[in-house]
Amino acid sequence: MTSLPADPLDQGGIAAFALALRRGETTAEATTRTYLARIDALNPRLQAYQHVDAERAIAAARAIDGLLASGTDLGPLMGVPVGIKDIIAVDGMPTTNGSLLDTAHITGPEGAMVQRLKSAGAVILGKTKTVEYAFGATGVNSVRGTPCNPWDSAVHRTPGGSSSGSGVATAAGLAAFTIGTDTGGSVRIPATLNGIFGHKTTVGMWPTDGVFPLSPTLDSIGPLCRTAADAAIVHSVMNEVEIPLPGRLKGLRLGRPTAHFYDNLDDQVAACMAAAEAALVDAGVELVDVDLPGVEERVWLFRSIVPAEMIASLGRDLFEAEQDRMDPVSAARAAVGLTVDAVTHVAAQRRLETLMWEAAEAFGDLDGWISPTCPCLPMPISEVTDAAHLKQAMLPSQNTQAANLYGICAISTPIHHFGANLPVGLQVMCPAGYDSEALAIGMAMETTFGPAPKPDLDAFLG
Repeated sequence: MTSLPADPLDQGGIAAFALALRRGETTAEATTRTYLARIDALNPRLQAYQHVDAERAIAAARAIDGLLASGTDLGPLMGVPVGIKDIIAVDGMPTTNGSLLDTAHITGPEGAMVQRLKSAGAVILGKTKTVEYAFGATGVNSVRGTPCNPWDSAVHRTPGGSSSGSGVATAAGLAAFTIGTDTGGSVRIPATLNGIFGHKTTVGMWPTDGVFPLSPTLDSIGPLCRTAADAAIVHSVMNEVEIPLPGRLKGLRLGRPTAHFYDNLDDQVAACMAAAEAALVDAGVELVDVDLPGVEERVWLFRSIVPAEMIASLGRDLFEAEQDRMDPVSAARAAVGLTVDAVTHVAAQRRLETLMWEAAEAFGDLDGWISPTCPCLPMPISEVTDAAHLKQAMLPSQNTQAANLYGICAISTPIHHFGANLPVGLQVMCPAGYDSEALAIGMAMETTFGPAPKPDLDAFLG
């Protein structure tokens, strides 16, 4: 059996690594080589990465060590290995957008977000797999391959999408953290289904140039991390703000939606959520019933905005000529955009503007809203592989789409240690621009809930 080197950031995360690096107890190059060795050992089964550039990563890490030796300190992400979702351009690396179609030109050249990571000293290992054009919640990609959820070596289960490879890579320790995108849950869903932490940033907080424009109206970018504490460091670097400190749960008032968000729950999801809510109450949180605006309009708004904008990005002629070469679920969802006329799209955009205002008002004096992130557990991919399974394939995004429509920020934190045998997540939604506050709540919950269990990876070794 292939030997698996220990994950360099498993104990203490980014903060502990940063300290060890500056004490001379490790180097960026050694850490990068360890992650590349883990990728070599696990990626043949897990299929988290679409492309790995070992040579470029080692060269970047060696340069980081040189800078640090000369007295140049770029901050807490210096030397930290990261994976980038393959709808995001990175200079010198191919961008497939999860498709067989040649559409890298639509994504464009490397954008400001990746440049910001590089300037901070992060080492890019490669590109993580994605649902085709990021248009899917299960993580299934029949044309480029579907990553394996690391929580079940016997059954190929959904890794969550669309940032599927990013979720698997983070959970399996194939990067210190990864970057994904979130248009309707695509950071939070794979974070939940892989048992890690995800942060959907406020729309517009991170620049989206150099990212395939699935829906410019709703797209946002965010990190998938092992912990909320790691996500807080990433947030501070990317937004040039102070690192959020862990908040206090005592005295928080969190809204609990009365409709929609607790529908269709798997029994294990319901049990874990009930136990997590009880732990929050015991810690001094007040849970308040709340009615959220526009919940019943969610499906109409998404159908009127996202498919139409995807077709606009791809081009109608290209889509109609090449859709048979696409993943059937992604193609079926995109095809809806062919039927959306300008009047409908404009009406949806106008409704979205008022809905964002209504959501801001609905927070009132609440610190946030909570819900299960996904109503379901990771599913066998055989249940969601073709267009006939479209309704089932949409189930993971039942509770995540609202945050995108509201233009707000949201996090997902693991709660499967309350009794589930597969990952479960709790979602916290906070007002637009309150990302630091959301992360502070996440860190406080992490302390209260305790460390989340991790998957057993031995069965995935060659």
